[in-house]
This record gives sequence, structure tokens and C-alpha cells, in this order.
Amino acid sequence: MNGLHLTADLLDCTATGLLVDEAGLAAQCRTAVVAAGLQPVAERWHRFPAGPAGAGGLTGVVLLAESHLAVHTWPERAGVTLDVYVCNFGRDNSARAEALLATLLALFSPARHRLQRLQRGLDDAPPSPGATGEP
Repeated sequence: MNGLHLTADLLDCTATGLLVDEAGLAAQCRTAVVAAGLQPVAERWHRFPAGPAGAGGLTGVVLLAESHLAVHTWPERAGVTLDVYVCNFGRDNSARAEALLATLLALFSPARHRLQRLQRGLDDAPPSPGATGEP
């Protein structure tokens, strides 16, 4: 279960066309995943309908052998949220996750952003009293 979970909130992105281009965004994400040395195994994308503020955004996930990349766009805010999680069970994928996030930051080129890094897992600690070990 040990892994690294990265999140990023991006605002005022300059790559606004990509925020509504499902095929283009999916292709860029696949390319970034492979360039980072991670293994895509499946993906799913959803386009939201246009609203009073204009074009609808996109939500997509690229499932990785190592875990996942999730992308959510808000074209009306020139905003994106990113979620990169990698498992570090067989090898340490932390540098790969950081490289993927850096590529996506450069792709969207936000004027403002907030990044968060969470180390996940229990380091093989014994279960807490009363815990069943089930997810």
C-alpha cells in the first residue's frame, strides 16, 4: 500500500483550448504517462455539457499499472485539478509521479497553482487494535 499521492490545483491556465479538447487532452496525458516511465492500462473520459458560462469541462482518468492519473477541467475558470497516485510496492515510483506532474504543469501553464504531496501506506506496521485489515 505504500505510495505517493500528488494533487495539484491549477488556475488561470494558458492552455485553455486543451481544457475542452477531449481527444487532445487524452493524447497528451497518455504521452506524459509513458514519458514519465509509467504504464497505462486503461482510460476513461467524460465531457460535461455546456452551461451558461460556456463549454463544459472534462473529467478523465488514466489507469496505471502503478495506480492512476485523474484530470478534471473547468474551462470557465481556466482551471484544472490533477491527481497522481503511484504505488511503491515493487519499486519506488515517486520520481516517475513527480515527473508526470511536472510535465502536466508545464502543459497547462497555470498562473497560480497549489501542490500537495501525501505519503501513503503503513510501512508494514501491525494493524491497529480492532482493525480487520479489510479495505
